[in-house]
Amino acid sequence: MEQYRTRSPHDGPRRGAPPPAQLPPQARRPPAGAERGPVRPSGTPGGAQRVRAPQPAAPARRGLPGPRLTGLGGGLFCVLAMYLLGWLDLLLFDASLTGYGVLFLPVCVLTALWVRDGDVLTAPVVVPIAFGVGLFPLTDGGAGLLARLMGLFTGLATQAAWLYGGTLLAGVIVLVRRVRWVRERRRRAAADPAATPGRPPR
Repeated sequence: MEQYRTRSPHDGPRRGAPPPAQLPPQARRPPAGAERGPVRPSGTPGGAQRVRAPQPAAPARRGLPGPRLTGLGGGLFCVLAMYLLGWLDLLLFDASLTGYGVLFLPVCVLTALWVRDGDVLTAPVVVPIAFGVGLFPLTDGGAGLLARLMGLFTGLATQAAWLYGGTLLAGVIVLVRRVRWVRERRRRAAADPAATPGRPPR
């Protein structure tokens, strides 16, 4: 009797049989129990995920501190402040004109800083008027209105240094602010010519 020989699966390929087709590495299945590597997200070449760089925050605009007053509002503030300081000087310092002149300087600075950019040129005009208004409580009005006016002109003449100093201080601050404002307007007009109608771009 003929005995059939069973072929073991571990034996090599038969002679004359074509070799099995080789699969690409991507199509090969990993053996059972093998650990898979990290799965890269698709959508970009090489599986790398594009990360957008954070946009830099816009720099905070640095402005002058305090409120923005109109020309009329700045004038009222300066006149009212000097009138109240005149009464305060009369009560605390016995109508000292030197003390009144010292108090006049910070009021000039605040007026020049707090007026808005469009009306900033009114500050040097307002501060001398406010200085004269504040002198009314300090003049001797016992002899009537004429004596009070004479005391006012005397105070203006003797305290002219404080008056000119405060006005000059306000003028310098206003000049610096005006130059900065004009430069900023020109920079904006150059960056966006459409924002200023009627003016051709340079």
